[in-house]
Amino acid sequence: MGIFSRLGTLIKSNLNDLISKAEDPQKMLNQIVLEMQNQLVEAKKQVATSIADEKRLKKQWDEQIELSKEWERKAMLAVRSGDDALAKEALSRRAEHDHQQAEFGKQWQLQKDAVDKLKDQLRVLNNKIEEAKRKKNILVARAKRAEAQKTIQQTMAGISDTSAFDTFDRMAEKVDAIEAEAEAGAELAGEMTGDTLAQRFKQLESPGGAAADMALQELKAKMGLPAAGGSTTKALPQKQSSGDDKPQKNLPPKASEE
Repeated sequence: MGIFSRLGTLIKSNLNDLISKAEDPQKMLNQIVLEMQNQLVEAKKQVATSIADEKRLKKQWDEQIELSKEWERKAMLAVRSGDDALAKEALSRRAEHDHQQAEFGKQWQLQKDAVDKLKDQLRVLNNKIEEAKRKKNILVARAKRAEAQKTIQQTMAGISDTSAFDTFDRMAEKVDAIEAEAEAGAELAGEMTGDTLAQRFKQLESPGGAAADMALQELKAKMGLPAAGGSTTKALPQKQSSGDDKPQKNLPPKASEE
């Protein structure tokens, strides 16, 4: 029918216009569905008008049938009254209404067939719009997924760039240099502050220094080397002195023998 051909042309023109603008897929699909729904409303109005015309023709057809019956009844009344001339006029009027009845009946049938087709096409259009809504949701989800993948790929491409890793390496070297400077400054500040002699003795008295010295002595003993500060000759055993060599203790005087 004409209204549906105009509807299809309008939808196609709007669709082509949106595609040519290369807009966001989600906005484009929403706009297309909105246009289709608006056109569906207009199509329903056109179908409603056609249904109203069909009902009006049906009513006029029914009226002609009733008028034809009414004039036939009047003709029969004239015959019963013996007035054949009046009966003929009533039958002539009945014939006019019969002709109108046939004409209205024909037009009503054509309009009814057209309305039935319009209703079928309207149902098909409504189903297609509902299908378009479902497809829109799927396409929007696919578009969002593709956009997310595109963003991830772009991010990964930026990360894979060697300049980014070179920057990380330079920053790591810079941090190492700053840490080294800080440690050197702390060490220098410790050496130049306070009593250095006391600090040296403190290092000697520290548990770590004693443990290291003991480990060194054990290692040298194991290797047969003298300890720190000792000679290479073995110590000779001391000669055991006799009892005479021992100093005499002061003893009490012996008693005289009688």
